[in-house]
Amino acid sequence: MDPFDDPRLTAMGLLAEVFTGLSSKTSRTFAEAGISEVDFETLIRLARSPEQRLRMSDLAAQTSLSTSGITRVVDRLEREGLVARHACASDRRASYAALTEAGAARLQRLLPQHLDDIETWFTGLFSPEQLDRFLAALRVIRDVVRPGATAGVPGKASVS
Repeated sequence: MDPFDDPRLTAMGLLAEVFTGLSSKTSRTFAEAGISEVDFETLIRLARSPEQRLRMSDLAAQTSLSTSGITRVVDRLEREGLVARHACASDRRASYAALTEAGAARLQRLLPQHLDDIETWFTGLFSPEQLDRFLAALRVIRDVVRPGATAGVPGKASVS
C-alpha cells in the first residue's frame, strides 16, 4: 500500500480543508460585526453557559486557549464593554467572565447572518439524520482530544 494514500491522511486533510473553508466563509460576518473568530467563540460560550458566565479557567479550557491567552481576550472584550469580570464568592483566587448586555446585543446582531452562513455552508448540506450522526461522531472525537471542552457546564462531565 502506498503510504501517501492512507485513509487516515485523507481524513485529516479533509477535516483541515473543511475547517479552513468554513472559517473563510464565516469570517466576513465576524469582520462586519467587528469581532474576531476567537472573540466570537468566547462570547458564544459565555452566552450558552448558565447565567451567561464561566470561571476564567473553565473558559480557557472550553476555548483551548491558555490561561494567559483567555485573560488577554477577556481583557480586550472587557475594554469594549462586551464582557465583565466578577470575583468568585467562594474562591478569592478565581474570577468569572460574564457576558454583558452589550455583548449579548452584539451577538444577537450577528447571529442571524452567522446562522445563515452555517446553514448554507455546513449543516444545510446534511439530512437531519446525517447531521445527528455527524454531531455524535464529532462529540466522540472532541471528548477525547479536548476533554475540557465542557468544563464548568453542569451535567456535562468532562472526559479524562
